[in-house]
Amino acid sequence: MPGLLRGVARTAVVAGTATAVSNRVSRRQAGRWAQQDAQQAGYYAEPAASAPPPAPAAPAAAPTREEKLDQLKDLATLKDQGVLTEEEFAAQKARILGS
Repeated sequence: MPGLLRGVARTAVVAGTATAVSNRVSRRQAGRWAQQDAQQAGYYAEPAASAPPPAPAAPAAAPTREEKLDQLKDLATLKDQGVLTEEEFAAQKARILGS
């Protein structure tokens, strides 16, 4: 069971990182294409870096106190079983308490 949980946690981290990188690459490429189109049309476009940032996603409902406690207990169990390192535990704990 601990191997399964570690695999699920790792998959979630990898998927989230891949999504973030993919989105950044897409935005950068769209900016380059827009700049090239503007130059071909005969006028200079502002670099994509000066464009306003995209609107933030709608925030998810904040977890309740009980949900946070359950998540912290699960994390502590994973750390005790050796699935999470001290650094991973601290990072996830900060994430849960910060939300």
